[in-house]
Amino acid sequence: MNQRTYPAALSDADAQPRRSAALLLAGILLIAANLRTPITSLSPLIERIRQDMPISGTFAGMLTALPLLAFAALSPFVPRLAARFGMEAMLFGALLAMLAGGLAREGGSAFALAAGTVIAGLGIAAGNVMLPALIKREFPLRIGLMTGLYSIAMNVFAAAASAVSVPIADGTALGWRGTFLTIAAVTLIAAAFWIPQLKHNAKAVRVSGNPAGKRRSVWRSRLAWQITLFMGLQSLIFYVFVAWLTDMLLDQGMTDSQAGYMLSLLQIGLIPFAFLVPIVAARLSSQLVLLVLTCGLYFAGFAGLTLANGGLAMTAASVIVLGIAGGTSFSLAMMFFSLRTRTAREASEISGMAQSAGYLLAAVGPFLFGLLHDAVRNWTVPMLLLAFAAAALLLAGIAPSRGGRFVFADEETPKPQPDAQPRR
Repeated sequence: MNQRTYPAALSDADAQPRRSAALLLAGILLIAANLRTPITSLSPLIERIRQDMPISGTFAGMLTALPLLAFAALSPFVPRLAARFGMEAMLFGALLAMLAGGLAREGGSAFALAAGTVIAGLGIAAGNVMLPALIKREFPLRIGLMTGLYSIAMNVFAAAASAVSVPIADGTALGWRGTFLTIAAVTLIAAAFWIPQLKHNAKAVRVSGNPAGKRRSVWRSRLAWQITLFMGLQSLIFYVFVAWLTDMLLDQGMTDSQAGYMLSLLQIGLIPFAFLVPIVAARLSSQLVLLVLTCGLYFAGFAGLTLANGGLAMTAASVIVLGIAGGTSFSLAMMFFSLRTRTAREASEISGMAQSAGYLLAAVGPFLFGLLHDAVRNWTVPMLLLAFAAAALLLAGIAPSRGGRFVFADEETPKPQPDAQPRR
């Protein structure tokens, strides 16, 4: 029997079958489509869920924080698990966890709802960490474009989930369970579509020229902490609106359908900029202009939403502005993972760190925002919390936005390794 041999310098990844770039791209986009829908579909359905089972307002608010806590708990371990089991296998496992969590949420009890939300959150955490690293490994010359494409898929489906959650619940005999079942069906399609990628799975891919014993911890890098803070603050702002925008607008006189559409509009505003900003950021030597523009839009959106007081036109305009700011800040955070690292392994490590400590910070946002609202009985003071977060975002983003910097600044740029090249 003929045996094919490979030079010792080549990694396992080089022995893998040639893969279709188009099929890989489709799989990445389908995974991205499932990374926000379990979260954004929940907020519009809270009142219907509370009518169906006895859960408190505090428990309902906790459901929004649970996925963020799951992100924080699992994210730092994802790079190590991927080195052991392979990126493709990890992403497949992430989809299975999202599917299992989505089905568990239909169990009919508060425990099942919470447990399913946590399980889905763990799957999302693995997908969040792995996609930027996979893109850096497989599309090293198209990082901006690929980041933009998967950001679009994620935000389009997130917006759609917010918009159709209530209509699906109202249009099916299963009610809110019908919405969760529909989302689980989309996850099942993504998992089935990803199966062919498993034959390209490679474990412990060598992507760095550094001896393993001399590898530094990303947790000791000052720049890594600044990226983490940036990631956490932009996520805090986003998830505050996911949790509380509909309640705020209901208090200002809108109907639940109008409030749900405004939440969708917030996410629709993200879409074109989530695509364009990574491409622009990849071409710029410094991203400071994008950073200042982002924070200026946040301040304008906060002010407009506060002054609108339920006025449809001004509220819609303010929500769109906030969506643009959110799309830009999220895209910058994703690009920092690639622009400020040299290898796919480093990208996965900073992604895991930023999405662990960052989402732990973000989880505090909805709780603190609601606590302030309950204390002062208005929305103006809680909005000042978001203004403070935007100011801190500006400060945190200055160093990562400057070009020519890396998480491990004093290391030599490694020579290109065969396993760091795209496999087609």
